[in-house]
Amino acid sequence: MRRKIYYLFNSGKNSHVTYYLKAYVRQAVPSVFCRMRLGRELKKLNRYPDKEAILQRVDYYCKLTSDSPIDLPLWQQTAVSIKDQPKMRRKKMYYIDIMEYARYFNPVLRWVYRWGDITDLQPLPSLVKSRPLGDDNQNSTLLKLIKVRHFLFVNDHKPWREKRDIAIFRGDLGDQKYNREVFMNRWFGHPMVDAAATNIFPNHPEWTKPKLTIGEHLDYKFVMSLEGNDVASNLKWVMSSNSIAVMPKPTCETWFMEGTLIPNYHYIEVKPDFSDLTERLTYYIEHPEEAEAIIQHAHEHVAQFKDQKREKLISLLVLKKYFQITNHIKEESEL
Repeated sequence: MRRKIYYLFNSGKNSHVTYYLKAYVRQAVPSVFCRMRLGRELKKLNRYPDKEAILQRVDYYCKLTSDSPIDLPLWQQTAVSIKDQPKMRRKKMYYIDIMEYARYFNPVLRWVYRWGDITDLQPLPSLVKSRPLGDDNQNSTLLKLIKVRHFLFVNDHKPWREKRDIAIFRGDLGDQKYNREVFMNRWFGHPMVDAAATNIFPNHPEWTKPKLTIGEHLDYKFVMSLEGNDVASNLKWVMSSNSIAVMPKPTCETWFMEGTLIPNYHYIEVKPDFSDLTERLTYYIEHPEEAEAIIQHAHEHVAQFKDQKREKLISLLVLKKYFQITNHIKEESEL
């Protein structure tokens, strides 16, 4: 019990109380005022010297083009207007996060919004939190969703060389997380790997240990970032720390653009069966300069997500592009 109380107050995660308070204050402001400001918000793009980099991110998230084929009968049957979007009481964060930016647009505009951990291809242009990696995922437009849980960065003051020469893993095991079971079967109990499940796994009760705070993870040189229902949710804070993310090549991506990460440049890549894990860890322990270069590259990737004004602009531009193509918008006034 004492451990659970300690974790509750020291987990290092974002505050849900603060998140909901900000959301309710934001929702108290009539959306008409947001719609009046849309034009001014979008014009801020011209103030950025790296305008082209911003537009590249927009096109990465929304791969739709004016030539993208859309099954109009199915679209008309499936799409709903912004104003008619169900509030999804059991998934409040999905509703809160998308409405933060949707309220800047005409409420009669229509979309297909799929909430949840999406790992399949979409038959219609849809707004999603996650999508499978590949060249045929253009119907999945990414938005920054469930950001209070997923977009967490840390200030790690402990140098990599002063950390323990061990890889740490704490995570939930269960349905759709077979890769984690493979990892645990191979490496549980190994002296170079501190691995444990944070839930009760019936076949292996010995795997279960209490949760660790983020700060406790940062005592280790290596942190395993293993995909769960979609992406590895800890990858953002690991890459913002002075520890190194270790994982197989990702199969899904979110707003964090996991698909752009370069193996052994942003993170340490291991085989999907984890058979080369200790070999890879040993290599970087013996080559600390290369390890520190990975940390620097990871920090550079993380830096682009820390400017909240920039993130807001990109979110609005992504929605604008999505609405223009799917709703066949020709005049800015229709937005």
